[in-house]
Amino acid sequence: MSTDPSNELAIHEEIDLYVWEGTSDIASRAERCLSGYDVSVIRADAGLTFPPPREAARPAVALVSVTVMNDARFSGYDWLATQGIPAIWVASEERNRDPRYYPPAYSYTLPLSFTGAALRALLFRLAGIAHAAERAAARAPRPLVAVSESMRALLAEAQTFADCRASVLIHGETGVGKERVARLLHDHAAWSAGPFVAVNCGAIPEGLFEAHFFGHAKGAFTGAVGAHKGYFEQANGGTLFLDEIGDLPLYQQVKLLRVLEQNTVTRLGSTAEVNVDFRLVAATNKNLQGLVAQDAFRADLYYRLAVIELYVPNLEARGPAEKAAIFKALLERYLPGDTVEVPDWLVDRVARTRYPGNVRELSNLVERVGIIRRQFRVWDRERIERVFERLGQGPGAGHGVGDGAGSAAGSIARREAGVDQQAPVAPRAPFTPAEQAERARVVAALEANGWRRQDTANMLGISRKVLWEKMRKFQLAEGQGELADGAVEAP
Repeated sequence: MSTDPSNELAIHEEIDLYVWEGTSDIASRAERCLSGYDVSVIRADAGLTFPPPREAARPAVALVSVTVMNDARFSGYDWLATQGIPAIWVASEERNRDPRYYPPAYSYTLPLSFTGAALRALLFRLAGIAHAAERAAARAPRPLVAVSESMRALLAEAQTFADCRASVLIHGETGVGKERVARLLHDHAAWSAGPFVAVNCGAIPEGLFEAHFFGHAKGAFTGAVGAHKGYFEQANGGTLFLDEIGDLPLYQQVKLLRVLEQNTVTRLGSTAEVNVDFRLVAATNKNLQGLVAQDAFRADLYYRLAVIELYVPNLEARGPAEKAAIFKALLERYLPGDTVEVPDWLVDRVARTRYPGNVRELSNLVERVGIIRRQFRVWDRERIERVFERLGQGPGAGHGVGDGAGSAAGSIARREAGVDQQAPVAPRAPFTPAEQAERARVVAALEANGWRRQDTANMLGISRKVLWEKMRKFQLAEGQGELADGAVEAP
């Protein structure tokens, strides 16, 4: 392996370089410049609609040609922002940093005629920055809010079993915070310094289970330019959290059970067995015993998972005080440095509202209210009330606000405020977690700007056309919408 004086990180750690090259030929050049270094060049736009899952324990950097910026097929902005990966933009001429996409400290450029030395120096420096940030974040896990007796009992039980190596099965409705409980188990274990790898079993693409879980050797298939560890290896020495385990097909359950029994994996394209040692924590919102009775879930895997069982209560069962406490805690993180006290009317409104989506829905509410507070610097009661009214019009309509808001009264309020009279249509199929987060961000920005599209696009730092495409994608643009100047725009 070669060494590079620009940064010793290259000697000790592997780096993932995700490349979107568009119409420029930068992926092959990057491979040549980084030949001999522990860098996996991943062609993120080589026929993929989204990048492959990245190994959280490894530093990663993106190399993006500006030729993809206006390409509708480029879906990397949100993914990069979500992953916290610094981006190097490659352009034929010098460009200023664009704060619309990344904070200034994480936005860098290279000329199209970049040299190998320049690429390596910037890559290793950014990888070091990103990795240091990840480790700092890992050292400061967010505490769980536990005001109710039921949650305090749950956390006490989780801490009791944290150091036990036996598998844990966490039960609870969607959005109650099952992953947070799994993280607590990991953080209080003797192996807390090891990795915590979270996987949503319902989001594994058909036919890619082996590649994601077992990893692959270099050259195992087209595009496999380097070896890649699967989830089992990534979790070695730590905790593997499998969310929505009930969505795992039967043929994949067999393979998972074999790994749990043998503690070895074999990467695709390789014959060498690799020993793995991790604590398995699984979670489900389904009745696994019922699925076992229907032959939809393997009984032997169920008994292997359910050695220790924890039950997370839904938000309604935790009571109004805990709703208010969670809201305040989330709002403090969303508005750091804002010392203005949350008004009593808002705390009371939060406490008496029902959230079918549990903490996840409450978190969405926090973001929407937080945007209003941040943009207008006041607790705009009229706008915030409209946010609560709309809670009853999305997924789970009819269960949102206890006083029935979101029906005819909500429509009248929206007409008086000059916003769209057509309520957003609930999604016809579940969105992925990343899409749900993006949809919530767009809705919150629309709410903050009275559903005026140009103002919303300006706030999000995107064009009006891109906003319109996002609204169509998330089914937020049905019928006609009113523009800022009072004109009417048809879809």
